[in-house]
Amino acid sequence: MQEDTPVGSALAGGSPTVPPTAPAADADAARLRELGYEPELRRGLGVFGNVAMGFATISPVVGLYAVALIGTMVAGPAWVWALPVCLLGQCLLLVVYSELASQFPVSAGAYQWTRRLIGPSYAWLNGWLALFGALVANTTIAYLAAPWVLSVAGLAPTTARTTAVAAGFVILCSLLNGLGVDVLRRALALGVAAEAVASVLVGFALLLVFRQQPWSLLFDSLGAQSLSGGSFTTAFVTAVAVGGWAFIGFDACVATAEETRDAARHVPRAVWIALLSVGAMVIVNAVATELAHPDPAAVVAGKDADPVSTAVAASFGSWSAKPFAVVVVIAFLACGLAAQGACARNLYSIARDDVLPGSRQLKRVSGRQVPVVALSVVTVVGLAGLVFTLNGSAVAALLTFGSAGLYLQFLLIAVAALIARLRGTWVPSGHVRLGRLGTVANVLAVLWLGFELINIAWPRSVLAPPGAPWWVVWAAPLVTAIALAVGLVYLAVARPQDKVRRSAAFADSGPAV
Repeated sequence: MQEDTPVGSALAGGSPTVPPTAPAADADAARLRELGYEPELRRGLGVFGNVAMGFATISPVVGLYAVALIGTMVAGPAWVWALPVCLLGQCLLLVVYSELASQFPVSAGAYQWTRRLIGPSYAWLNGWLALFGALVANTTIAYLAAPWVLSVAGLAPTTARTTAVAAGFVILCSLLNGLGVDVLRRALALGVAAEAVASVLVGFALLLVFRQQPWSLLFDSLGAQSLSGGSFTTAFVTAVAVGGWAFIGFDACVATAEETRDAARHVPRAVWIALLSVGAMVIVNAVATELAHPDPAAVVAGKDADPVSTAVAASFGSWSAKPFAVVVVIAFLACGLAAQGACARNLYSIARDDVLPGSRQLKRVSGRQVPVVALSVVTVVGLAGLVFTLNGSAVAALLTFGSAGLYLQFLLIAVAALIARLRGTWVPSGHVRLGRLGTVANVLAVLWLGFELINIAWPRSVLAPPGAPWWVVWAAPLVTAIALAVGLVYLAVARPQDKVRRSAAFADSGPAV
């Protein structure tokens, strides 16, 4: 067999099909066996449980906090128009995701999908990059949550306190995840409900009751383009890079595909519901924050480091600061739970092909049907990453790489799908089949993701902390290059791709149930 030969053309005759008499309840298990794996995880999620995974990981509150300050500083209040651009671009990717998730309802899409579309070497490298980015994200979510926990507790955020609280956050998420998918589902349901209600109520209250600025402000940069050489076009392109940070995390829906009932139908729906609902909330709340803020020029000038809290406190009164901080903590907890759980499941899914160091242990499942060893590794790596939080510049580097790494993963998935379509080795055959429209969306998704990856990774001093060293400005391309180099060396030395070809799971690109 030649290097990276697509599975569909490698083995003639395809795979066994589900007998027409198979009970509907066994269809998910039968499809997973067709894909080469025995069911080991508990299918305890319905469509809304799967939506909760994606919703919590994307998170309207966390997403808004990630972009509101920087977006306003680089492009003024007009930065909000970058958000619909980013949401539309990600919707193009979701068209591709829908067809893939429908045909291949298996965890770790970055690895499992591209393995069936292109081949094992390409897939292993993409799976490695996806894991690397997700592990970094777990650390940064915990670190960003810590100041809010300290605020609720009434404590000043010193470096030692922030790191200690972040460590406790990682451990708490791990313990809850270890209790099983039913506990995870209930915890996320409570967190998502609180976050969604608060986001909707606060957002519309700011917009309809407490608006202080004219609507025309949304078309004004307030001179923010001075940071980008005086060009508003350059400033807006930078805002699009920042806006892209708010629309990631829907992969968590795919990560729990093997724990979702009727996954071939529900996961494609869930990614759309999660992204569109969060996207709408982020856009509404971003607009509301700009129009309810008492002094947007202060944000542009860098004099207000927390414009969202300022808008809320100025509108509802100082009493609202503590309840609002509680909502933010809940949002971060739900986000951390979902992100950590998704990362553990992706690690487990890849390890089943024995292509990672320690795969025999990583694919172990506990009595609660949780990939407990993979979860433990994710926890340890998350804690180890907190060493970098002792250096503010290093934290900035992790944050910058996190988004670039995820967009690289998205791009590699879209490119693999497009190549397989054009070769004729993949014709979508799941419940979602969009024909030529799917191909057009796939082409546009590749163009969008290629642009946005370069845009996010482009070294800009305006997005780095004041006085940051050069390596922080260049963090995204540098860390991405290091991750790629490590992956390529492992491919050349350990040759995990050979193990994939010998596995039962390599035998099928198969039809959808």
